[in-house]
Amino acid sequence: PAVARIEETAAQTHLEWDTPLFETAVAQFELALPYADVSEAVAERLRYPERAVMLSVPVKMDDGRRVVFAGYRVQHSSVLGPTKGGIRYDPEVTLGECAALAVWMTWKCALLRLPYGGAKGGVRCNPRQMSQRELEGLTRRFTSDLLPVIGPQEDIPAPDMATNEQTMAWMMDTYSMQVGHAVPEIVTGKPISIGGSVFRHEATGAGVVMVIARACERLGWKLAEQRCVVQGFGNVGGIAAHELVDRGATVIAVSDLSGGIYDGNGLDVHAMSEFAKEHGSLESWETGTRVSNEELLELPCDVLVLAAREDQVTEENAPRIHARLIAEGANGPTSLEADAILAARGIPILPDILTNAGGVTVSYFEWVQDLGRLFWGRDEIRGKLAEKLNDAFDRVWEISLERGVTLRTAALVAGIREVAAALDARGLYP
Repeated sequence: PAVARIEETAAQTHLEWDTPLFETAVAQFELALPYADVSEAVAERLRYPERAVMLSVPVKMDDGRRVVFAGYRVQHSSVLGPTKGGIRYDPEVTLGECAALAVWMTWKCALLRLPYGGAKGGVRCNPRQMSQRELEGLTRRFTSDLLPVIGPQEDIPAPDMATNEQTMAWMMDTYSMQVGHAVPEIVTGKPISIGGSVFRHEATGAGVVMVIARACERLGWKLAEQRCVVQGFGNVGGIAAHELVDRGATVIAVSDLSGGIYDGNGLDVHAMSEFAKEHGSLESWETGTRVSNEELLELPCDVLVLAAREDQVTEENAPRIHARLIAEGANGPTSLEADAILAARGIPILPDILTNAGGVTVSYFEWVQDLGRLFWGRDEIRGKLAEKLNDAFDRVWEISLERGVTLRTAALVAGIREVAAALDARGLYP
């Protein structure tokens, strides 16, 4: 009876994470386990995060009201080093979402052989309805409340959905004021003026295209001959579209919050990017054919880049996807059911934990530079990033061939093995 009560209590604890996105993260982990060759004790330790913090974040609004927002920070694994992960501001932020993204960050960092574990955090709010002053107040109070669990050797935040360099500058300043001296290494993705790294802004999008290019080499394709569709035209998708065009590929469709734009002859991505910066979106862009987000995903193309948000390709629309290759620039854009359908149709997916790892890799470079107060140039950073991503891709490709599994499962296996080896070596304390 005592054992049964203990197990029941553990099961109830795990209900805290019970959201569809976290279920997807755990299901992917379970699918990879048979190929990872790790003990059940290690597997059980990695199923759930080490720590989760839930906060009530009070903010004084411009109209004088005091509004309390829900904030979260989840740290999945610290066995390889401090945890690392973004902070997002979004109306859909939940504990389970943060937990799922923290799990994926662990595998991502391990796959790239970075000395980090995974973390993720955020505040449930609508940042588009908040002023700059309100966002600053939110960020500073959220950072203050996180002080017991973040630090340059404990947990290092970074930008994510609806957060940016300015958000990180506020976080860095708030932390630094508490300890009495400048601590640039507390966050990454900062402005260059306070210890940020050149190329960090472009890193995730550029990394997506580096992985696509490596995949094209392995598949015997020429990247310059590919027709590409990019869902999402923000920091990841916009940069990826630029990189694809600069490498000679043709981008035939892109989308943002205002919908999609298609032109079979190719879009002027550079002009569209400038237009979006000036007008806030592509809503009033006049050339090309307007398509819905659903139609954009189903356009015939060679490479489909998913750079919007999670759960975009599902069991319902996967049979209608007409791409030869899918690259996940966003986290979790493909459901488990869609994974199986696309695998059966012979459409390879470059998984998120590999494909969008450029951001955390250059974040690692930024952290190292901050710790040493010694900074590198753009070309050096780009070269180091390509080296890291190509090494990770090659290991994933070999596992996929050797074990006869999808690239996603192979990437998870590679990441799980790295973390499990560290857990085995360190043992259990006390």
